[in-house]
Amino acid sequence: MKQSLQLRTSQHLALTPQLQQSIRLLQLSTLELHQELEHLLSDNPLLERLDDPLDNSVRLLADGAIGSSAAPGEAAPEPGAQDAPPADAPSAETESGDGDSAPAESGADSDDWGEAARNKAPDDEDSRPQLEASAVTLREHLMEQMRLAVLGVRDRALVELMVDALDDNGYLTESLEEIFERMPPELELDLDELKTALSLLQSFDPVGVGARNASECLALQIRRMPGVPMVTRRMALKIVTDHLTWFAQREFNKLKKSLDCDDEDLREAQCVIRQCNPHPGAAFGSGASDYVVPDVIVRKSKNGWTVTLNNEVMPRLRVNSMYANLLKQGKGEGQMGAQLQEAKWLIKNMRQRFDTILRVAQAIVERQRNFFSHGAVAMRPLVLREIADTLGLHESTISRVTTQKYMLTPHGMFELKYFFGSHVATEAGGEASSTAIRALIVQLTGAEDPKNPLSDSKIADMLGEQGMVIARRTVAKYREALKIPPVTLRKCL
Repeated sequence: MKQSLQLRTSQHLALTPQLQQSIRLLQLSTLELHQELEHLLSDNPLLERLDDPLDNSVRLLADGAIGSSAAPGEAAPEPGAQDAPPADAPSAETESGDGDSAPAESGADSDDWGEAARNKAPDDEDSRPQLEASAVTLREHLMEQMRLAVLGVRDRALVELMVDALDDNGYLTESLEEIFERMPPELELDLDELKTALSLLQSFDPVGVGARNASECLALQIRRMPGVPMVTRRMALKIVTDHLTWFAQREFNKLKKSLDCDDEDLREAQCVIRQCNPHPGAAFGSGASDYVVPDVIVRKSKNGWTVTLNNEVMPRLRVNSMYANLLKQGKGEGQMGAQLQEAKWLIKNMRQRFDTILRVAQAIVERQRNFFSHGAVAMRPLVLREIADTLGLHESTISRVTTQKYMLTPHGMFELKYFFGSHVATEAGGEASSTAIRALIVQLTGAEDPKNPLSDSKIADMLGEQGMVIARRTVAKYREALKIPPVTLRKCL
């Protein structure tokens, strides 16, 4: 092929670094935003945060005394220094970054708790911080009981072997035969010794620990439950050992026929079984709680519903005045100039992020006023395109804004995506929100007769009487999404 030079023009979309940062900040949640901000603050010395959460904290000194968080030798601010702007505007309260603002005052109005703590006597109870004790694990709880109940060294080793084989719920996941097979022959271990060790473990607290299945776990608890009549105890044990599947499926007619009892006897046995805990070791779990911080807050006012940003999650940023003045005087070039530009970009993008969240939240509240006044049953259908056309934004932008952003309302905390949903046609030619239909299903199942619960077909007919055309399989889909059991599992004696 013959080589040649050609000149061709074309157009393509290029995302500038500033636009990329703006998109990234918009899709982050509040907690992720603060983590990203801490990373940027550590990398850019020209960026300062005026609302550092550790400004008013105290620190523990080497001698055990409590000291302030200010670094030793830190100079106090000069009199007349300008305070940072208030934190109640919707622009994330960030300064433009021209470098003219002076550092915020920190020290004149600080609380005196740290000083008062240092003036206390060394023997005062409150002169030392109170540290939270670590949570006790299931293994530690069982090992402490073993040290008091088991004396022999060999027996302790076998019980500890059983404890190590438990899962988080307190169940023995391996069979005794499997444990016996993986033991070395030189121990001269007998299977009866393992059975004895398991019996010792099952006598420990919490009751039901060491069970090999749910049936055995419930039986262990029923045998040790005080104040239960002997007839009721025997019937409850018979149910959990032989007919637990029927009991879980609410097959009460089969249970009464097999046990030769009436409704009252079966009801008493059912009450005993319901007092048991099928997961005895779950109380010792160390699962960390996930906390949600609202981005916007909705309140009732004289003029209707008002939306405000949560000032507690809005970082207040500015450019370091000293470095900015050095750059103005021409004493800093190159990397510092680029960092100054990055700091200005971040401040602008942060302001734009919170302003966009506020605009989207206001548009949602404007269209869902009935929800805030009457609850979820009054939710109207809403799609991302409707909000995007109203605000002049793209649907992808609305999607980023409503993901992992939360709104605090008088009805509770909701993700912004909660207010968007599909619609179902009505007989009058209108539309009903799927969220409102779910709320109606919850109301109908909550008010049903426990002895004669509503089937999915009956719920669909009742919704049809209210003008909502909905199929039985749609009702089943919404019911499963709401984690409502089917009609057979909701039936009671």
